[in-house]
Amino acid sequence: MTPESRSGLDPWKTAELPEPPRPKGLQWMGVVGPGVIVLGASIGSGEFLLGPANFVKYGLTLLWVTLVAVLLQTNFNAELMRYTMATGEPAVTGFMRTRPRSTLWAVVYGVLYFFQVGWPAWAGAASGAFYFLATKRIAGPEDAGTVYLIGVATFLLCVAILLVGRRIERTLEILNWILVIAIIGSFLVLSVIFVAPVTWIAAATGFFGFAPSTGRFMFLPAGADYFLIGAFAGFCGAGGVINITLSNWARDKGYGMGGVAGYIPAAVGGKKVNLAHTGFTFPPDEKSMERWRGWWRVVHMDQWVIYFIGALLGMMLPAVLYVTFLEPGLDIRGYGIAATLANAMEARLPLMGGVMAFLGAWILFKTQLDVMEGMVRAVTDILWTGSKRIRGWRGGDVRAIYYALLGVVVIWGMIALKLAQPILLLQISANVAGVTFVIAGIHLYYVNTRLLPEAVRPSFWPRVGLVALVMFYGMFSFMSIQALLTR
Repeated sequence: MTPESRSGLDPWKTAELPEPPRPKGLQWMGVVGPGVIVLGASIGSGEFLLGPANFVKYGLTLLWVTLVAVLLQTNFNAELMRYTMATGEPAVTGFMRTRPRSTLWAVVYGVLYFFQVGWPAWAGAASGAFYFLATKRIAGPEDAGTVYLIGVATFLLCVAILLVGRRIERTLEILNWILVIAIIGSFLVLSVIFVAPVTWIAAATGFFGFAPSTGRFMFLPAGADYFLIGAFAGFCGAGGVINITLSNWARDKGYGMGGVAGYIPAAVGGKKVNLAHTGFTFPPDEKSMERWRGWWRVVHMDQWVIYFIGALLGMMLPAVLYVTFLEPGLDIRGYGIAATLANAMEARLPLMGGVMAFLGAWILFKTQLDVMEGMVRAVTDILWTGSKRIRGWRGGDVRAIYYALLGVVVIWGMIALKLAQPILLLQISANVAGVTFVIAGIHLYYVNTRLLPEAVRPSFWPRVGLVALVMFYGMFSFMSIQALLTR
């Protein structure tokens, strides 16, 4: 029995590591992809909703949380991709390869996915922006029924997009390139036009917890709502299971041994693909290790250039706009949170209000698409790996499992949209993300240092980064739980 099969899964097979791409210039846009998807997903929750809710209420000094969170997450993402490139498996499959049993960890991560992204909060928040576009006013409790119907329509449109294409990962990649370029570009232009120099200075020093107005460092506000701040920390960057799904998208993109494993095709335009239920390793000879270094060059571009820089800009640019147009200390949580900035801009610049509402609706719609697809994809991979009976269903076509689960998620989403306001669902989701980082950070450290072949294991500093991630999110998770219990 090999170490990777002790939990009940089949052992790895041996195959040749595929040749890495060697792009130049604009060719990089076709090579990177997983980082773009997870960046697009991150902009719609922490950056556009929970971040502004904190910055307006407590100030820009909380940007230090963003810098630390994104730095640690980028290392975490790279280590997730290390596992996938080395084995062709998503990271959750690696977690299922640890004791006591694969089924236990399948249930644990399935529950984490459900409690974090099983709530269609982004569709609900997007509906608030769509409502503002149609009525030019922020939705209130009396508009809950209309907002609900718009949310359901938004949710169903997400499903329709996932039906077409050849490779679902490629569809998401293209849409997120459009999102990231359009949104960050639009926010940059608006910020240059409207944000005062003093606010830019406050944002730059806020990344280090310093407030120029008082001349002091202020890392955590006194008397703050730590359930809200913990949610902000959880969704700085991407957050929890959204980060973990990066490895599933990397497998489908064909990174490393993912090029041997296969991918999940679309229902319309795709074709049946033989998706491997167990991973592969490669002999660590000179030729393979040269290819391995080539794949790491791709990962560094995907994560440290695209994701890291994009996530910092994605948080800072909306932040400076929100604190420019909204009164400090204001609590903006409610049905119309996604339209709060649009409403404030509408009062001073009518055309800009509509533009901001459209950007908000597009951001949140796209985020709902990403997180819903990520959850369905992850659970599909868990079932595909863990059950021979499920793999044999409908002739071994993985699309049958994927779209059956998607149907269940749609039905649940219509129910969940009725349960609470979107911002409350997002706070629950984001705090679960913090707990997920603690669990998955420990798990990833173990599988990458104990199960992977020695030649491809992480060096000292990536290991330190994983330990720091666990400690950072452990601290915020503790404060969030304590705040919730003392309410």
